[in-house]
Amino acid sequence: MSTAFTPGDNTWLAQVQEEIIDPSREIVDPHHHLWRKRFDQDYLLDELWADTQSGHRVSKTVFMECRAFYRREGPAHLAPLGETEAVLAMAKKSQEANGEKAVIAGLVGHVDLCLAGDNTEHFEEAINGHRAIAGELFKGIRHAGARDKEPEALVIPGQAPAYLYGKESFRKGLRRLADLGLTYDTWHYHHQNLDFIDLAQAVPECTLVLDHFGTPLGVGRFAGCRDEIFREWKQEMKELAKCPNVVAKLGGLAMPDNGFAWHLAERPPSSDEFVAAQEHYYRHMIDCFGPERCMFESNFPVDRLSISYHVLWNGLKKIAAHYSEEEQQRLFAGTATEIYRLR
Repeated sequence: MSTAFTPGDNTWLAQVQEEIIDPSREIVDPHHHLWRKRFDQDYLLDELWADTQSGHRVSKTVFMECRAFYRREGPAHLAPLGETEAVLAMAKKSQEANGEKAVIAGLVGHVDLCLAGDNTEHFEEAINGHRAIAGELFKGIRHAGARDKEPEALVIPGQAPAYLYGKESFRKGLRRLADLGLTYDTWHYHHQNLDFIDLAQAVPECTLVLDHFGTPLGVGRFAGCRDEIFREWKQEMKELAKCPNVVAKLGGLAMPDNGFAWHLAERPPSSDEFVAAQEHYYRHMIDCFGPERCMFESNFPVDRLSISYHVLWNGLKKIAAHYSEEEQQRLFAGTATEIYRLR
């Protein structure tokens, strides 16, 4: 690079400025993280607000677990409760802004769902711990299935055990989430889509939220294979959409491991460049699932390594312009509000 800019930092992102499209449209961002010192940066409430106040009308957000703020003492199965405790404190502070800033209206935590079959007492203790801490703000669990045989090729390698989706103990955990009225979020790679389809068919009573399009990879052994992967991915998403218990989050395609390499460029992409590169993924998912089962997401600050918040949502609004007003409302706010039972 010929500049001293660092991809993902404010100076690098500030190189691309755009007028906000449709600034009065309400947005519920159903997928962001909060953490300390990852990618050499904090992303806490002030940083989230700096993004959500960058021009678009973001009224509410949903925090997604990311193995942050874990308890350092006590039993391992309760360590994720530390994340819920930390995020709850930030959520309460967001509520004190009296609607002037985005409110963290829900949070999705982590529990090892295999405990439902392997150690029921620990499973119930962990689930009930989250619920006791966060109350109605606690919306569900993410126990991500992402795993690849070449993690060294990935910037953000998944940590799931092998064949997680096929484990009966894991599926028992999903059925228990359904009993409790909680959602299940997951993140995995494109070569795991068939396993996820099998899982969705096996637990029709549980609402499954697919994050990030099933993450079509574009690095390592998948570099240069985008068109081939897209053709296979299209068929897999069409088959997955036949499962009425599956909802799709549309975003997270600007992660470094998707292979667009924006995080290596001298400047981030414009919304037009974003749309040109990724619109066909979004359109296919909306065609398959319908707007009533799709929700736009930011996946910040991970996607912040590649694109700024206001440019990303400009791009999403350009993609959504093809749809009716009712359909746009579902994509930007309605589906997320319904699935996560936001108030």
